[in-house]
Formats: sequence, C-alpha cells, structure tokens
Amino acid sequence: MSMLEHINTPADLKQVPEEQLPEVCREVRQKIIDDCAENPGHLGSSLGTVELTVALHYVFDTPYDNVIWDVGHQSYAHKILTGRKEQFKTKRLYGGISGFPRRSESEYDSFGTGHSSTSISAALGMAVAAKLNGEEDRQTVAIIGDGAMTGGMAFEALNNAGVYRSNLLVVLNDNNMAIDPNVGGINDYLLDITTSKTYNKIKGDVWNVLGKLNRISPGMRSFIQNIDNSVKSMLLKRSNLFEAMGLRYFGPVDGHDVEHLVKVFRDLKNIKGPKVLHCITVKGKGFKEAEAHQTIWHAPGKFNPETGEILKDSQPGMPAKFQDVFGNTILELARTNPKIIGITPAMPTGCSLNIMMREMPDRCFDVGIAEQHAVTFSAGLAAQGYIPFCNIYSSFMQRAYDQVIHDVALQGLHVVFCLDRAGLVGSDGATHHGAYDLAYFRCIPGITVAAPLDEAELRDMMYTAQLPGQRAFSIRYPRGKGFLADWHTPFRELEIGKGRCLKEGKDIAVLTIGAIGMEAKKAIGMTPEVSAAWYDMRFLKPIDETLLHEVCRQFPVVLTVEDGTVEGGLGSAVAEFVAEHRYATRLVRLGIPDRFIEHGTQQQLYAECGYDAASISRALRESVVKNENSDTTYEPENPIA
Repeated sequence: MSMLEHINTPADLKQVPEEQLPEVCREVRQKIIDDCAENPGHLGSSLGTVELTVALHYVFDTPYDNVIWDVGHQSYAHKILTGRKEQFKTKRLYGGISGFPRRSESEYDSFGTGHSSTSISAALGMAVAAKLNGEEDRQTVAIIGDGAMTGGMAFEALNNAGVYRSNLLVVLNDNNMAIDPNVGGINDYLLDITTSKTYNKIKGDVWNVLGKLNRISPGMRSFIQNIDNSVKSMLLKRSNLFEAMGLRYFGPVDGHDVEHLVKVFRDLKNIKGPKVLHCITVKGKGFKEAEAHQTIWHAPGKFNPETGEILKDSQPGMPAKFQDVFGNTILELARTNPKIIGITPAMPTGCSLNIMMREMPDRCFDVGIAEQHAVTFSAGLAAQGYIPFCNIYSSFMQRAYDQVIHDVALQGLHVVFCLDRAGLVGSDGATHHGAYDLAYFRCIPGITVAAPLDEAELRDMMYTAQLPGQRAFSIRYPRGKGFLADWHTPFRELEIGKGRCLKEGKDIAVLTIGAIGMEAKKAIGMTPEVSAAWYDMRFLKPIDETLLHEVCRQFPVVLTVEDGTVEGGLGSAVAEFVAEHRYATRLVRLGIPDRFIEHGTQQQLYAECGYDAASISRALRESVVKNENSDTTYEPENPIA
C-alpha cells in the first residue's frame, strides 16, 4: 500500500520513520508527474523541490512555523502534503486549486507568491512580527530559487535581514535555472561556491563541528566561525556575499538527500539569527526528459508519463503564437535596422526573443529576473541612440512602473515595450493576468499605447514603433495563438492614433482594442438582428478623436470591448470623451471587472467576465432593445462639437 495514501497533513508525515522518507519522496514525485501529464502545470521546478519540501514539513511545525515559497510554481509537493492531495488534479482548472500558494486556499500557504523574488521580504516581515509578538520559538523559512535570486528585491531583503537579526532561514534552491539558464554575476558567484571541491570538503568538516554548538563555548564558536569565513575568502578569492550582509551562510548541500536535509534543518533550528542554506538541486529531478531538457519541461503541457513524449495540439497550417510572430518579426527588423536591440528579463524562450538571440547574440540581452533594471537598461541604450525592444509580460511590467515613467517617458526616450501575455492569460490565474497595462500606461504623458487585432497588425505596429521620430511605444498582445495562417505580411507604416472601421452598421457601434476584437466580430455575426458597426481602435493613446466624434454623432449606443480592466482602459477613455464633449451617447463597457479573476481557460474567463462572443452578442441585443424602449430622445449633434 502507498505511503502517501496515509499522508494528508504534515502531522501525518512526521509519523513516518526517517529511513522511509526517500520512499515518500518517490511517491510524491510520481504523483506530480502523473497528474501533470494529464493536467499540465509547472513540472520541472516542483520535481526539483520534492526532498526540500518533505524535509521542511518533517522538521518544522507548519503552519505555526511560516514557510514561504518564492516563485510559487515550486510548491506542488507542498500542496500535496498539506491537505490538497486529492484536489491536486484540479490545479489551474476553472474552479480548482491554484497553481501557486494562496493564503485564501490553505493555512499552510503563509504568503501568496506568483511573481518572483518576494519571499525573503515577506519572510522577514513575518520573522520581525514573531519577535514583536514574543514568539521566540516561531520559525520563518523562505525558499527562493528558479532564478529568483537574480531579482533586486531579494538583495534588498537580504541586506535588511542582516540588520534586523531576526530568526530567519533563507533556503537557496540553486538549480542554475529560471525558465532558461540563469545569467549574471550572482549565478557565476554561486557556481564558484558549488564547484570548489576544497572549500566544500573543509566546509563539511566545519559543519560537523557547528552541528554540536550546544557543547562549545561562545568564544570557541566565534573562533570556528572566523576560521570558516577565512577559508571562504581564501579559496573563493572573494568575501562571502551573504555573510557580508550579516547572514550566516551554510552549504552547499545536496538538495535531494532528504535524510541529510532533515539533519541540517534540525541543526539550523537551533542557530538563532538570519542564515542562508545553499541547496544544490536539479530542475526536473526524477524524470529523465525533464532533467535533460529543462527549459522545455518547465511547463511542457500534456505529455506521456511513460515515454516522455510531449503531446502537441498544433497542426501544420494553424496560426502561429503571438509570441513567435514577435520573435520572428524583431529578427526581420533587426536585420535591416542595426540600432534595434532585444531585451528580456529571464524570458527569452517564453517571449521568443531566443529566435533573434540565436542569430544576433551580441544584440540580445537576458538581464535575469529584474524588470526594473530591464527598463532602465533599455533607457540607457536609447539615450545613446539605440532602439531597445523591451519584452516583458504585462503582469510583470507592473514591477517596473516607476522606471517607465521616470527613466523612459519623462526623458522622451525611444523604447519599445512589447507586452506579452496581455489580458486574461488562463490557468496561471490572478498573479499572471495582464489586466492593467492599458490603464496604467494610458495616464503616462508622451507614450503611445497600441494593441494589434491580429498577427499582421502586430508586425505593422513593431515596424511603426522602430521608425525615426518615435518616443516610448507600448504594444500589447495576448497569450496563445493568433488567427492568421499566413501572418507573414509586408510591413506597413500605421498612422499613430488612427483607428479604422471594419464593418458598417446603424443601430450600435462596437469599439474594440486588441485581439479581443475577434470575439466582437464573432458576436456581430451571431446577432444578425442588430445592425452593428465595428471599429478597431488600434491605439488607446493617442486615441482617435475624429473617429469618436463620428461615432458619437451617428450612434445612440456605443459598446466598448477590451481584454483589460474597465477601470481606466478603453471604456474609461471613451466615457471621458463623451462627458467632455457633452454627447448624449449611452455607453456600455465590457472588460475585466473591478475584482481579481481566478484561473481557468481563456474562454471560460472571457465568459465569466462577460466579453466572450456569446456575452457580447447578448449585450448587443439588450443595448439596442433598451435604447428602443428609452424615453430619452437621442440628439446626434453634441452642443459644443
């Protein structure tokens, strides 16, 4: 009988003899593989943290002790061991559990983590709170990995943790990977530590002594620590970064030796103050294909768990993904414009900048998980005459908002922001939806805000954005496939701030921006009883005021549709225009409502938010009927136009 069958909580896990923990790890790992094969998720990261998770819950008293998972897609084993074993097969499905830690989902999820590099800050806050509450026995652990240590916020927190001297343990899950291989100085630094055999041998001896600290006088303890620090500096030819910040450094240790990890965690519980345990793990551990091809198996989709074959749903002649259109188009533009530079924060494969990287490695920069740096680095390049295409997922661009305003827009610099995964992204849920970029960019002076209807328009917008005379330029596009089988069209320069009419009508005007316009197109086709005109706005800023005057003079009802929050986006822009020019137009706004949207497929979430084709069709019928039954007489000419 399976051991995992009897483990529903960490309390059950603690009843397992230590020598049987490797078998528990094997069963947890197999469950992750089996469930992810059928219901896709972030496979590689969670396979790499199985032993860490088992050891943490075996030693620490969760949920009283706080355990915070950075880049929460490492947390699948944690979910399985904390009362969600049966629900695990519903992860990321509509109505199922989240693929990330959620405070509202379980008391064992101490902090919600969908974006990276936040765990140490949150853990430090909890550790300080425990100290203020007099809870001296309460432990706080942050597990950071999958490239998150390259994020600047992690270093801000480490620097602060060394000052406050709180009882904090930072577990560095070092697998040398984010989605793509880690880059930068911190990765080289950690690699130096892990590959110094002499240091590791001496460190092991020192560790054995430190494990008996309760039998050593304070003076001898200090002496041993000084020797340890000297050995690090001598052999690594540099001071230890963590200890320079005031944190005790232990490791590196094998992150897949669960019995040794249990011993290490027990020892560390008795060492007060802030400390770092450096664990070496393998992303995709225990599944041959995931270990061999770590980038592909970060989130592979459905696969055969027996053969390792990834089950593809694409067929020849099907539309390409928007991200691949971006990747091929930037390379095409860069071949003719030597000033174009590609920049991404740790997502070259995710955003398809790797296509340009292969041909022009000297003109592409993966800056690590560091969105703020990516934007200001782009600004520096632009200040010297280059044209950076800075590709950041819409949800992650939120992290660099100040830099967009202060370092790019305020200085009138020509940086092109390509916002992948804009709108509702599906199964990653609330932390990853690109709900706000239209609203938060629209209020910034001097920036062009655009969204293509299809892949051909994405190419044209990228072409237009790199032409001389432009300043800050934002192009947002959705996750997933586009609509055109033949998307590789000749480049056309677009007129900035100019929309277009795609269908004439007389009852109602439908205004859309971006690819969600295709849902409106379907809806209009589903509703022949309503004579609807359709306008693709293309640009939210500057907005086409000539088009809006034409629409408001002609139509009594205007329906706006956007794959973004209705608070501050296209609907708000049109409402402001109507109010400012005193039109009597009745406005109906469809988009993401003023609440956080959970996970599901994109179509399920469009329906929930009321702007899938069926919902738009219903809104068309209801709006026209309501207008016909209204006692208000529509005045087509506004009094101050």
